[in-house]
Amino acid sequence: MSGLNKDTDEILDDNNSLLKMIGGIKKKEEQPEEPPRLPDTEPAPSSAPVGKGAAEPGDFSELLKKLGMEKNKSSSASQEPPAPAAPEQPDEVPAFDFDDLLEDIPQPPETPAPSSPVLESASSRSSPEKEPVSPAEQEEEPFVEIINEDPKAALRKNPARKVTPSPSPAASKETEYDEKIISVDQITDFSGLILPKGATFRVDEINLHGRINSFESTGTSALPQEFAEIWKREFSTAGFKDLDINGEIEIAREKIRAEPKKFSFSSLFKAIISEQEAYDPKIHGPLVDLSFQPKTGIEEMEMYPVNEPFAYIRITYDHSTHEYTYNVLEPILTDAEKDLLVELKERLFDTLDINTKDITKEEARRKLRVSADDIISDFGIKLAPEQREKIHYNMYKDFLGDGLIDPIMHDKYIEDISCDGVNVSLFAFHASYESMKTTLSYSNASELDSFVTKLAQRAGKYISIAEPILDATMQDGSRIQMTLGQEVTAHGSTFTIRKFKDEPITPTDLIEWRTFSPLAIAYIWLCVENGKSAIFAGGTASGKTTALNAISLFIPPMSKIVTLEDTREVKLPHPNWIPSVTRDSFDSAGRGEINMYELLRAAMRQRPEYIIVGEVRGKECQTLFQAMSTGHITYSTTHADSVASVVHRIENPPMDVPRNMLSALDFIAIQVQARVGGKRIRRNKQIVEILDIDPRTNELITNEVFKWRSATDEHSYSGKSYLLEEIMEAKGWDETRMREELKRRQEVLEWMRIKKIRHYKDVAKILISYHRDPEAVVEKVRKDLYE
Repeated sequence: MSGLNKDTDEILDDNNSLLKMIGGIKKKEEQPEEPPRLPDTEPAPSSAPVGKGAAEPGDFSELLKKLGMEKNKSSSASQEPPAPAAPEQPDEVPAFDFDDLLEDIPQPPETPAPSSPVLESASSRSSPEKEPVSPAEQEEEPFVEIINEDPKAALRKNPARKVTPSPSPAASKETEYDEKIISVDQITDFSGLILPKGATFRVDEINLHGRINSFESTGTSALPQEFAEIWKREFSTAGFKDLDINGEIEIAREKIRAEPKKFSFSSLFKAIISEQEAYDPKIHGPLVDLSFQPKTGIEEMEMYPVNEPFAYIRITYDHSTHEYTYNVLEPILTDAEKDLLVELKERLFDTLDINTKDITKEEARRKLRVSADDIISDFGIKLAPEQREKIHYNMYKDFLGDGLIDPIMHDKYIEDISCDGVNVSLFAFHASYESMKTTLSYSNASELDSFVTKLAQRAGKYISIAEPILDATMQDGSRIQMTLGQEVTAHGSTFTIRKFKDEPITPTDLIEWRTFSPLAIAYIWLCVENGKSAIFAGGTASGKTTALNAISLFIPPMSKIVTLEDTREVKLPHPNWIPSVTRDSFDSAGRGEINMYELLRAAMRQRPEYIIVGEVRGKECQTLFQAMSTGHITYSTTHADSVASVVHRIENPPMDVPRNMLSALDFIAIQVQARVGGKRIRRNKQIVEILDIDPRTNELITNEVFKWRSATDEHSYSGKSYLLEEIMEAKGWDETRMREELKRRQEVLEWMRIKKIRHYKDVAKILISYHRDPEAVVEKVRKDLYE
């Protein structure tokens, strides 16, 4: 490939030299018959005598035969490149006066042309070595002396001679126009061209092919295809200004630079890559062995794909231990495939440059696949389609995926993933089977430490032996807690991932899962829409944040919302929403830290209508209650299992909220995780209204509106709500109107559940429609429900 570029440059340089030489020739009538010699220039040496066996002047057919070339017929004056013609006898070559050709060529100014950088670069390159020539061949070969001077000076020393035209009657003026014949004396600048002295030939016959001393017929183009357009026009049909050869050459060179043709092993195997057979499970078989070998006491409960056709999950139950096992099924690599995978990883670590922040995951996966295929081709390895797919899958897992736990991260039924150390099985919390032991584990400490460090780096955080504990958010929004080494955990590095759902939970989901009753959700809908503040309390994994995110969809569509979180969990469809997150310090001194308290103080200056705090733990709770007291609507979560424990936590350090400020809170929803019928479930235990503070006892006056009964797994309504009375008074409704409003909203929620409208964007559209035109929505709903 590199040879093509070098030869192309030499071709362009020599053609440029020819053009400059011809352009320097003056018309005959403007030149004296015998131009005076310059006083400081020596006379040009005359050509040496023609050797033995040389052809007559004007006849170079013998030379053409010697070079293995043939001569073309006269080309027409059309713009298309001349077609090859049959050879003709030397005495039939028409000739005409060279002065007629000079009259058609525009003359450049007489000032000496500056030396061309193209010529300089050509002269600086060393010419290729020639094969040794025998003494006999040297004696028979004609000789033309080389003049290493400027072409104009050479022409002034050796003026063009008038060539006597042959007595052929067919030599008309049109033929003279087409057949551009010049003498060998005018081309002494072509150092490698060997022709008899005085020979005549057509300019368009000088097609240099690769080397400057070769001669070829006009029927074959000596330049690459990309130069074909440059040389379509002939000298006789365009002046030098029209041709603009230097500009066209420069354009052609830019094309070559834009698409360099580099030699590499990948070019040798380009045909192999282009002819790769696509993997087809019907033809090449499955990548994963899905057969189940029954064992005593082991029962297969369920099997489903998580990343088809690469990863599957099989749930088994052991009747002897009464335990479920989470089996991960993936392609099995042979020893040779494992060695190739190791080699590919080492090479890609040095050469791969993919920034997943700038491109999509699919584009990154395609680039990784191409890079891996290039390396495989460099090795000259021919892989079967199924082998190639297995290699690509493992490459994707390690570079763009989550490594060993990638199949579990693809499982939508998994809520938590726990790694307790080295050589300890990973645990997964399944939505249906709860906590299970998996068939995956990290076999050595370095592998686990490397993975924990990579997770921290992907989250934009730093973990080390000096600071071995880290809380972070993964790229998909999942929360992760990590420890590094054995500094704080005896079994080595650990991590716990709480998976984040791509689609937030909606009120329809809460009703479908029986977490809340439809009436309770309708009650909360009215409270949120009318600006009542609340706190969702409960234990770990009781569904506090899930319920908070779901009820946030009831906020009016154009309200200004500010959310404050340690890790991003709340996701809203509202356009006027500012999500804020805390930031850790840059050093041990705490510089650059932005905590929840500072975020809340900043949010108060943004004039929000609704403030949502992910979880209150410290002094930010004081600011939160101050915001409630000043008329802001706030929602938050905290860890507590009853109303009494919520009040106790808020009143004591580190929150330290005075009791007289608690009356600004409107209601508290308590979430629990319980076991009913052998299954673990999440339920809203109770919704309690905070009415006031008893001035005599300083105790809170509360009212329990909804309560969950575990025996029947049902929610009951007490029949009395002071918050609904406040809303009735504010809106001017009576009790009948309030009951009708609750019923209408309950019907809308039930209709969405029946129609399986569960995506948060779809639910938001219906809620917004109800907010703007409730009558139209209710008419549609009742028509579907009752007709």
